[in-house]
Amino acid sequence: MPPVPVRRADVGDAATVGRLLADFNTEFDAPGPDAATLGGRFATLIARSDVVVLLPGSPDAGGFAFLTLRPTPYYDGPLAQLEELYVRPGLRDQGIGTALLGAAVDLVRARGAGEVLINVDEADTEARRFYERHGFVNIEPGRDDRMLCYLRGL
Repeated sequence: MPPVPVRRADVGDAATVGRLLADFNTEFDAPGPDAATLGGRFATLIARSDVVVLLPGSPDAGGFAFLTLRPTPYYDGPLAQLEELYVRPGLRDQGIGTALLGAAVDLVRARGAGEVLINVDEADTEARRFYERHGFVNIEPGRDDRMLCYLRGL
């Protein structure tokens, strides 16, 4: 399979990214704003230096990766969090997710990030297998207890 080109999104891609995130939320029955609202928010986010949004290079943009970077005392560079990675169902298993994830890791590594953090629902075994296949773990080296993520809506 030929490599999938990946490019950094610009503000002109905000509506596309908003639509993709709305599709993601619909597919996984997650509540969230509509595509237009998400697109408007991405227009602001994409312009920030601490946000990275990546798209496949093809015009149909069948997926995206959205990362944020924040300061941390544990590294000289930032901590990167992969907020979302989504590929439309009909385009999966074609290397798009792998290309987006690889490009995301390369980009934040070049920006000096010390690690990439990803939150995944325990029941989402496909996503967990995907990230584990790419070297991510939910157990700290030398430990046998899982890392957990807690959330509280405000």
